[in-house]
Amino acid sequence: MAISYIVFDLEWNQSPRGKVGKLPDLPSEIIEVGAVKLDENLETVSEFSRFVRPFIYKKLDYRVRALTNIQTGQLQKEGKAFAQVMREFFHWCGMDSGEEVIFCSWGNMDLLELQRNLHFFHIRNPFSYPLFYYDVQKLYGRCFPDAEKKATALATAVEALGLEEEGAFHRAIEDARYTAKVLQQLPFEALKVYRSLDYYHLPANEDEELYIDFPDYAKYVSRIFPDRDSAIHDKTVTDMLCYRCHRMLKKKLRWFSANQRSYYCIAVCPEHGLLRGKLKIRRAEGMQVYCIKTTKFVNQETAERIAQLQQTLREKQNLKNRKLPHRRNP
Repeated sequence: MAISYIVFDLEWNQSPRGKVGKLPDLPSEIIEVGAVKLDENLETVSEFSRFVRPFIYKKLDYRVRALTNIQTGQLQKEGKAFAQVMREFFHWCGMDSGEEVIFCSWGNMDLLELQRNLHFFHIRNPFSYPLFYYDVQKLYGRCFPDAEKKATALATAVEALGLEEEGAFHRAIEDARYTAKVLQQLPFEALKVYRSLDYYHLPANEDEELYIDFPDYAKYVSRIFPDRDSAIHDKTVTDMLCYRCHRMLKKKLRWFSANQRSYYCIAVCPEHGLLRGKLKIRRAEGMQVYCIKTTKFVNQETAERIAQLQQTLREKQNLKNRKLPHRRNP
């Protein structure tokens, strides 16, 4: 079966009144969809571009107008209802004809916002679980170590690769074209294994929890927990396993909190060496949370640097505790 890569981009609006007028279930409303379809050789096949007529936030926020140069009247005149645009978009993608479709985007926000809008407007979500896609921004970062340290702007990548700039950035179809051009410049065959996982739908129970091995690291995605304390005291969350030989490891440096949302530890595999664990606690709904644990082999220098971080945090906490006023017994 042939594979189609859908490189897409969205523009969205928000409440022009800020937090006052923002709906919790729809903080961002999609106003433009742009996409480029590539074949399995990353050759361009066709394009898709539509305006969406806003239904909730009918007046454009001034920052959105300034960024995109889209006008409210333009959306009202040229835009179609979101449900109609989605029918046309998914048909164009080939999703209703059984084609194998893989989505690609610059960053991780577009798929999230697309599914959030589908849910809000009661439109069937056609994506399967788990949903893997290609984050071209991350793939670009893997090719350029300096870019991997922080999220690179699409315009920066286009300039760095010497690509011709033909249209304005921050328009859906133009950004989709630029993202496709960046992808076409990368050694995609070597990068194919580095698929990203969409977190809109999360594991509902232990059976659905995800364990994903990559060439140089492994990832675990947990089920939803009622709160952070429940998550960080769960054995599966805190266990350290070698992703090469799959044995349970002894921790050389136990989990410690770096900033209440990120935790680190060091474990030792007798066969493969030092393994760094990094645990991120992310908010789901309300007080609920889920965990993303990544494990990666590191050298002695990196392990010592993490141990030093723990020691520095301890010293800061001890200093803070000494400065706290002592209560006198009544």
